[in-house]
Amino acid sequence: MNQKLKVGILGATGMVGQRFISLLENHPWFEVVTVAASPRSAGKTYEEAVGARWKMTTPMPEGVKSLIVKNVNEIEDVATSVDFVFSAVDMSKDEIRAIEEEYAKTETPVVSNNSAHRWTPDVPMVVPEINPEHFDVIASQKKRLGTTRGFIAVKPNCSIQSYAPALSAWREYEPYEVVATTYQAISGAGKTFQDWPEMAGNVIPYIGGEEEKSEKEPLRLWGVVEDGVIKPAAEPKITCQCIRVPVLNGHIAAVFVKFRQKPTKEQLIEKLVSYSGLPQKLELPSAPKHFIQYMEEDNRPQVVLDVDYEKGMGVSIGRLREDTIYDYKFVGLSHNTVRGAAGGAVFCAETLKALGYIGAKNA
Repeated sequence: MNQKLKVGILGATGMVGQRFISLLENHPWFEVVTVAASPRSAGKTYEEAVGARWKMTTPMPEGVKSLIVKNVNEIEDVATSVDFVFSAVDMSKDEIRAIEEEYAKTETPVVSNNSAHRWTPDVPMVVPEINPEHFDVIASQKKRLGTTRGFIAVKPNCSIQSYAPALSAWREYEPYEVVATTYQAISGAGKTFQDWPEMAGNVIPYIGGEEEKSEKEPLRLWGVVEDGVIKPAAEPKITCQCIRVPVLNGHIAAVFVKFRQKPTKEQLIEKLVSYSGLPQKLELPSAPKHFIQYMEEDNRPQVVLDVDYEKGMGVSIGRLREDTIYDYKFVGLSHNTVRGAAGGAVFCAETLKALGYIGAKNA
C-alpha cells in the first residue's frame, strides 16, 4: 500500500482509545490523523487532554501528542478528515447506537469496540479467523442506512475470546453444552491498580452484563447470514459466570464441554494447533502466525507467562482433560485489551480493508 488510510478514533482519551493509539503507531496500513472525545477534551492537544491518565505501559506516541482533540459530537467535522473511524466512545448504548449510525451515514465506515450494535441484525460481529463471511451482511446494512460506503462492524466481547476460539476449532465434533467461568482482568473495566486500589488482593463475583454476553455472543459468531441478517446458532447452550480478579491484563476461562461426537484428546489438540483462517491466509499485519497454542504443562497457561502470546493476538489453551460429568474440560487465556478489545477491532479493520470494504474516500 503506497498511502496509508486516514483513521479517526472516537473516544480517544479513554483506556481503549489509548490502546488504539498505541497499537496503530507505525501500522503499515493505517495512520491516526484525527482524535475525538467528549466536549470537555475538545480543543486541547491529545497530550493535554489525556494528561496523567495515560494508562499504557509504552509511552504516548509522538505523532499524536500535538493532535487537537475534536468534539466527537461534531460528526461532519470529524468524518471529513478520515477514511474510517474506530469507535471506543463512553456513552449509553442508545447514544452509541445513534452516533455510530450517524458516522456511517456520512459514508465513513465505523469499526467499533462497543457492545451497542452487537445484536443489530445486519451489523457483523466478527472474529476474523472464525466468521469473516459475516461481513457479507454489510450490503444489507448499507441499504438500510442509505449509504454506498458507510457501515458499522463490531468485534465481540473480550471474555469470549478465551474459549470461543477453542469451541470453533471443535465445531465438527458438535459441542452442545458448555459451562464456563471467566476470571477477568481489571483493565476490562478500563481500570489500573492505581485508580482501583481496592481490587488489590480482592475478587468480585459480579461484572454487570458480562454473563449474558458470554452466553449469547458465541452463538452469533457461529450463526449464518440469511435474508440480509445474521441468525445466531442454536447450540451449544452456554451458561457462564464472570468474576473480576486482581490481574491487570488477561482473561482466563475454565470451561466444561459435552460433544455429540466423541473426539479423543489427541484429536482435540490437533484441531486447536492447526486452526487458522482467512487472516493467516492473507497474512494480515495483526494476524498471529499461530492463532491457538496448546500448552502441555499442568500449570499453564498463566497470565504472567502467556498473555502476550503472538503479541497479545493469540489464544492459549491448556489443561485439556476428560471430565467425570462432562466430556472434557480445559482452561483458556486471551489478552483482553489486545485480542479482546482494540486489537480485535484493528484486526477487523485489516480484514475489511483486505476484502475491499474499506478504502480511501477520495479513491
